[in-house]
Amino acid sequence: MKAAVLREVRQPLSIEDVQINKPGPHEVLIRTAAAGVCHSDLHFIEGSYPHPLPAVLGHESAGVVEAVGSEVRTVKPGDHVITCLSAFCGHCNHCLTGHMARCVSPETKRGPDDEPRLTSAKGPIVQYLNLSSFAEQMLIHEHACVAVRKDMPLDRAALIGCSVMTGVGAVMHTSNVRPGDTVAVIGCGGVGLSAINGAAIAGAGRIIAVDVVAGKENFARAFGATDFVNAAEVDPVKTIIEMTKGGVDHSFEALGMVKTAEQAFNMLGRGGTANIIGMIPVGQSISLMGAAFLGEKRIQGSLMGSNRFPVDMPRLCDMYMAGKLKLDDMISRRLKLEQVNEAFEEMKTGSIARSVIVFDA
Repeated sequence: MKAAVLREVRQPLSIEDVQINKPGPHEVLIRTAAAGVCHSDLHFIEGSYPHPLPAVLGHESAGVVEAVGSEVRTVKPGDHVITCLSAFCGHCNHCLTGHMARCVSPETKRGPDDEPRLTSAKGPIVQYLNLSSFAEQMLIHEHACVAVRKDMPLDRAALIGCSVMTGVGAVMHTSNVRPGDTVAVIGCGGVGLSAINGAAIAGAGRIIAVDVVAGKENFARAFGATDFVNAAEVDPVKTIIEMTKGGVDHSFEALGMVKTAEQAFNMLGRGGTANIIGMIPVGQSISLMGAAFLGEKRIQGSLMGSNRFPVDMPRLCDMYMAGKLKLDDMISRRLKLEQVNEAFEEMKTGSIARSVIVFDA
């Protein structure tokens, strides 16, 4: 099969022929239909987050099940599925207390003495984030995917696999936004737009989008923002505190930058919660004023929207089909696998919401 392989950081991905193994007892072989190009992948390409190499990247995907292992009971051949990087074992403390996204059990991966899931003529290839979806096929643990309704378009379903689950989940699960709450979202890419959309679905009274690209305002308002702040022209913290007469109830940082993480906390009102969704590069730290905690303000991380994806993702598909979840406008461009490096270069401009690699059926 064809796959996009990262062999060296800060170098383009190479399109190579890669061999994929057969499903083990709890594994599923999927024909990839679509894979979103996510900023998280760019972090690994640029070396901001370390990862063993060579690796096939990609982690936001949907496809059709081709074969399953002997013990698989959750999906069957022919099922349409969305994948999720937060594979779970189902019986550790995190899983049993309802926090499946936190599971770090090695059981969802092959062991060091097992044959690798992916190989090339040059040797084994590392699977990336339990998925490696920049490839024509994926071989994954059964608890890294969920079957969804077959009338759900797979190119839009792929977005639910990461950006939508992360953004909507952060709003509904991690921060528990309630009707009438005030919300600020910093960064209007795929994750930020999903957080905006999730806040609108949750009934937030005021949703303030923040970005340095003026052209993102139309995107943000289409997804449910009531206000837009251009952080290239004004101080977003001061502006939002003035707009809300004291600060917001919930803020969501979707860029992964120290400066914007600090802004997310500083724009809170008393009792507010800042949620850091973006991936701040390894080794960087943020600085906060200690006195602010006297106002019962909180700052917390959100891992993949604190998801319970086998339940959440089918529901998100239902929301899309009912016209509540806005996925059509999120796809800025559909590309072939061979154009993956072009997609990352375009991502760096900040002018698009999401590119999706579409594979031939």
